[in-house]
Amino acid sequence: MPESRTPIRVLAHESAVPVIARELSRRRFLSFAAAAGGAALLAACTPAGGANPSAQATGGALESSLSVYTWGDYDSPDVVANFTSEMGPKVTLDSYSSNEELIAKLVAAKGTSGYDIVVPTGVFIPQMIENGLLTKFNKDLLPNLANMDPAYLGRAWDPENDYSVCKAWGTTGYVYDKTVITRELSTWDDFFDAAMNEASGKTSMSDDPAGIIGSYFWAKGADWNTTDETELQACRDFLVNELAPHIAAFDSYPGTNAIPQGTQVLMQAWNGDARLGLLESSEPDRWQWVLPGPSTELWMDNWAIAAGAPNPEAAHAFIDFSMTPENLMLNLDYIGYHVGGKDMEAAATAEGLELPELIFFTDEQLSTMHEQELNDSQTVRVEIWNEMKAAAGA
Repeated sequence: MPESRTPIRVLAHESAVPVIARELSRRRFLSFAAAAGGAALLAACTPAGGANPSAQATGGALESSLSVYTWGDYDSPDVVANFTSEMGPKVTLDSYSSNEELIAKLVAAKGTSGYDIVVPTGVFIPQMIENGLLTKFNKDLLPNLANMDPAYLGRAWDPENDYSVCKAWGTTGYVYDKTVITRELSTWDDFFDAAMNEASGKTSMSDDPAGIIGSYFWAKGADWNTTDETELQACRDFLVNELAPHIAAFDSYPGTNAIPQGTQVLMQAWNGDARLGLLESSEPDRWQWVLPGPSTELWMDNWAIAAGAPNPEAAHAFIDFSMTPENLMLNLDYIGYHVGGKDMEAAATAEGLELPELIFFTDEQLSTMHEQELNDSQTVRVEIWNEMKAAAGA
C-alpha cells in the first residue's frame, strides 16, 4: 500500500481546472440534447420553473419517498438502507450510462421527470443551471458540507456550490485478460491495437461519448477538447471505419458482469468499476488494470437536485446524510471512487481497504489526467458516438 499522499492538491490546482472558454448557447445545448435523446426534444424550449429554480426545501418534515437518477451501482446499499431506517423516506434508484442520457431525460420532462436527485459530471453543470434543469440548494440543510475537503469544493462549474457538490471523482482506463493478451499493454495505442487483434470481437467500450472519443485523442497525447473539424473528422474515420467492426459491446459497467463472468477480453472502464470487477472476479489474477498513457481523463460527478423535484426535503437530507464521515467511507469502499471527503486515504489505509491503487493516485498519475470541456463540438461528438455504435452493430 502506498504511503499517504495528497493528490487532491494536484486535482485542485488552478492549472488542472479547465476554464470553459466557449460556453454553449442555450439553443446549441438543446440541439445537443436532441442529438442525444431524439427528435422529441426539439420541442423543449422553455426552462422548467424559470432559468434558476430556487430551493424548495425549508427544513420541514421529510417526504415519504425519494427518487435518485444516477450512474449504475453508484451508492452503497448500506447507506441507502440506513437512510431509510434512520430518516424514513424510501429510496428508488434508477440509472443512466452517460450525461447525454441524463440531460435528454430532463430536457424532455421539462421539470416533470419525477426525479429528486441527479448526479451530473461537473462540466455539464453550468448549462444545466442556465437551462433550468437544476434546483438551487438550501445549504442550511447541508451542514455535513463541513466534512468535504475544500479541494473538492468551489470547482469552476459551480464556484459557490449553490447547485452541486462532489459525489465522486475518477478516471478512465481499461482492463484486459492476461490469459488471452499475453503481452503487456500500457497505452491507449496498445488498447486499440489489441482491440483490432487478439481481442477483436471481444472488446467493449464505455457507452459514453466522452470516453470513446477521448480515447482517440488521449492516444495521440492531443487536446481532447479540440473543436478543429479536420481533427474531429480523423477521429470519426478511425472510430467508425477502423475500430467499430472489432467492438462487441458498449458497456459503461463491465465490472458488474463482463469482468466477473469473463465475457470480454478487453474492456474500457472507469477505475471504480474496474475495481469492482476485480473484487468480484473468482480469478482476479487473470485481469490487469491499466491507467493508460500518455494521457486520460479526470471527471467529477456531483450531487444535484433536479428542477421540479417532488421531494426536496428528502433530497437535501439524503445528500447531507451521504456526507457524514462514516457514509463517505461506506460509499468510497463500495463504489471504488474517491468521494471527496477529508482525509479519505488515511482512513482507507487504517481500514485496510482493498486495491487502494485504483482509488488514490500519485501526483505523477494525476498530471496525465485532464478534464473535459463542453464546447461547440459536442453535437459532432454525439454524432460520432452514434455512428460508431451503428457501425459496430452492438
